[in-house]
Amino acid sequence: MSRFFTTGSDSESESSLSGEELVTKPVGGNYGKQPLLLSEDEEDTKRVVRSAKDKRFEELTNLIRTIRNAMKIRDVTKCLEEFELLGKAYGKAKSIVDKEGVPRFYIRILADLEDYLNELWEDKEGKKKMNKNNAKALSTLRQKIRKYNRDFESHITSYKQNPEQSADEDAEKNEEDSEGSSDEDEDEDGVSAATFLKKKSEAPSGESRKFLKKMDDEDEDSEDSEDDEDWDTGSTSSDSDSEEEEGKQTALASRFLKKAPTTDEDKKAAEKKREDKAKKKHDRKSKRLDEEEEDNEGGEWERVRGGVPLVKEKPKMFAKGTEITHAVVIKKLNEILQARGKKGTDRAAQIELLQLLVQIAAENNLGEGVIVKIKFNIIASLYDYNPNLATYMKPEMWGKCLDCINELMDILFANPNIFVGENILEESENLHNADQPLRVRGCILTLVERMDEEFTKIMQNTDPHSQEYVEHLKDEAQVCAIIERVQRYLEEKGTTEEVCRIYLLRILHTYYKFDYKAHQRQLTPPEGSSKSEQDQAENEGEDSAVLMERLCKYIYAKDRTDRIRTCAILCHIYHHALHSRWYQARDLMLMSHLQDNIQHADPPVQILYNRTMVQLGICAFRQGLTKDAHNALLDIQSSGRAKELLGQGLLLRSLQERNQEQEKVERRRQVPFHLHINLELLECVYLVSAMLLEIPYMAAHESDARRRMISKQFHHQLRVGERQPLLGPPESMREHVVAASKAMKMGDWKTCHSFIINEKMNGKVWDLFPEADKVRTMLVRKIQEESLRTYLFTYSSVYDSISMETLSDMFELDLPTVHSIISKMIINEELMASLDQPTQTVVMHRTEPTAQQNLALQLAEKLGSLVENNERVFDHKQGTYGGYFRDQKDGYRKNEGYMRRGGYRQQPSQTAY
Repeated sequence: MSRFFTTGSDSESESSLSGEELVTKPVGGNYGKQPLLLSEDEEDTKRVVRSAKDKRFEELTNLIRTIRNAMKIRDVTKCLEEFELLGKAYGKAKSIVDKEGVPRFYIRILADLEDYLNELWEDKEGKKKMNKNNAKALSTLRQKIRKYNRDFESHITSYKQNPEQSADEDAEKNEEDSEGSSDEDEDEDGVSAATFLKKKSEAPSGESRKFLKKMDDEDEDSEDSEDDEDWDTGSTSSDSDSEEEEGKQTALASRFLKKAPTTDEDKKAAEKKREDKAKKKHDRKSKRLDEEEEDNEGGEWERVRGGVPLVKEKPKMFAKGTEITHAVVIKKLNEILQARGKKGTDRAAQIELLQLLVQIAAENNLGEGVIVKIKFNIIASLYDYNPNLATYMKPEMWGKCLDCINELMDILFANPNIFVGENILEESENLHNADQPLRVRGCILTLVERMDEEFTKIMQNTDPHSQEYVEHLKDEAQVCAIIERVQRYLEEKGTTEEVCRIYLLRILHTYYKFDYKAHQRQLTPPEGSSKSEQDQAENEGEDSAVLMERLCKYIYAKDRTDRIRTCAILCHIYHHALHSRWYQARDLMLMSHLQDNIQHADPPVQILYNRTMVQLGICAFRQGLTKDAHNALLDIQSSGRAKELLGQGLLLRSLQERNQEQEKVERRRQVPFHLHINLELLECVYLVSAMLLEIPYMAAHESDARRRMISKQFHHQLRVGERQPLLGPPESMREHVVAASKAMKMGDWKTCHSFIINEKMNGKVWDLFPEADKVRTMLVRKIQEESLRTYLFTYSSVYDSISMETLSDMFELDLPTVHSIISKMIINEELMASLDQPTQTVVMHRTEPTAQQNLALQLAEKLGSLVENNERVFDHKQGTYGGYFRDQKDGYRKNEGYMRRGGYRQQPSQTAY
């Protein structure tokens, strides 16, 4: 018996109870608890008698429905779970399937599911967006469905060839099976309900969906009577209890089908009804608005439109007639401050209230003490406006903050009898008693330090290549002016610790700025008669060098914390190096011994140390001290992380090693863009210094097996240049240095000079120096000298003697310079030669080994080291080391080697800055 249609009598259902199962239809909770209160007729309508086949197939269809729902929302994990349950349910229905055959709906879900999984598998972008569980379930379910479908391969193939026919057969078969035993009791002339409904729905199937009623939610309650006219209500009930169930279902279907207008008159009538309906709706709306206007005549209610709230009047701070006294204002201030930091507090409104309170205090002449206290709280509220540390202040809030601090400083300077400090307790404050000095709790230094942090955050979060960055940078003059005012105030009334802190702030805003005015004064001596009064006033200002000396020496003498003193020393060294005072900067770095324990400092101090070392190296390069420049820059450049070590950005490869929180902390440590050091200039200085050191050394130790490497990065660039299959004209800065190195190897100083100093290199590097022409002159001189040394190392074996005048003309050096270079080489035993003073000739000594001798020496050294290693391993197994090789006096085993041109000599270790 079908679960949708019932038979006419109870006897038929009772007769089939023996072979079928009685299932109670699920009902509401209240009725399910009281089954005995139902009448016998009602109880009969709430139970369904089903065959074993219906029960098994219903279980399968429910699982299939769940799978299809999961397929719609791409929940592959749910599909996998339900597919496993579907396989178990199919196993339970195996006996029925053997009799009836595999149901078509089961074949359809297997085919559809396999196609669905293949489609998901081929969608590469979709697979990337899947979560981990879905991706794992997709792989598992795809393997299972392919393996499972092998048993139904013939059925699936026939289904895929004609899916529509298979669907129709399935529907017919389900309809025939669902009728159960009731088909045998039907009259011969009767037609089954499913067949009847199918025939009836064949004709209007396309039209019925078109003319289904569209419900209007707004007029649903008021227009039911009008809507009923559009529905066919002619067959809403059966004529008698013995009428066939097919008639009932037909009437039910026809009840919910809207009549289609067939003639023009019907269409016009329908159109008229719609117009009337719209008119009635408009009338109701206008009537409702009129009623609301009548209600509002009394003035008690006001209709408010949605959207932006209306501007309200300023809140009244005190009730009308209240006497404004110090106690009342302080009480109101405490009430406002109690809401500070609480959830839901409007911070902007709190700032407005405090500003209004300042106005009230000023209007009622309550004294400067109360105003100072409220000003302190206004500035603190401005800082608290953004609770997140990573966010920076908005421009309007930043402007208010600067103005408020300036106003506060004006009051403090105008009233010397006001004392502020964080050591003053709330109970001991004196805000209005003029007989005694006014005492206010608050720290002006803390506010200024927080102001400096906010300025740094603003610069960090602004695009450095935009005009907005330039506008924000103009505020630094105002920030420095405030710091200078606070400095003057604390020098009079502050403690030693506070003075050291404000001095450090002043130093941090001074150390990185090049003093062009002082530099100009050094180049051109002042002439009093030719200068205007304005220029004289500017020149009378304190030089940055004198200012830094005064501030730093005070910190060196008075400071008790290592961090402030360390920062002051590094800034002082940086400022010396920036202004080409190399020896002062070097001596201060060596005396401070910072390089010994800088690894224990906090990251911002380490970044400042790295910046100082880089500036020190660039200063040494400008002075022509290539070896000192190379040693200072070696640690930063050899790491390959110069950008990160200088706090000028994060590397992409290192971003993967830290989580999101660590990345936020690292970004807060970054240096603002206007403090950056040009990384290309830094790398060029390092590579040119390495070239001037490495090329002569490579020429001197060309055949030495134990030749050490001065700069790994420079050798890497040389190898990269050698690996290029096609050598064109150099484009980048690195290619220019590599090309210059190859020219210097051959002793061609002019070609080397043209690669190092040209328009492109001038624009990228050399013009960025304050004294660019002096640097270029120094570079030409260095290239000539090192090219001369390289030439002598490379071609000394070719000459018996060579005139110094020839060398002077060849390298365009004066004769004393050539004489000095050659004398140093001979003294250092780098060149085996002697000087013939009368003839100004260099006489070469034939002491160089031949190529065969060099190979023999290298082989002897390698054999000696091999034997020594074997003996060391043997002695290690015996538990002792010593014996034969420890007491040997052989030169090559003592790492002395053959003294070519004086031989390889262990260089004294350079001081690491």
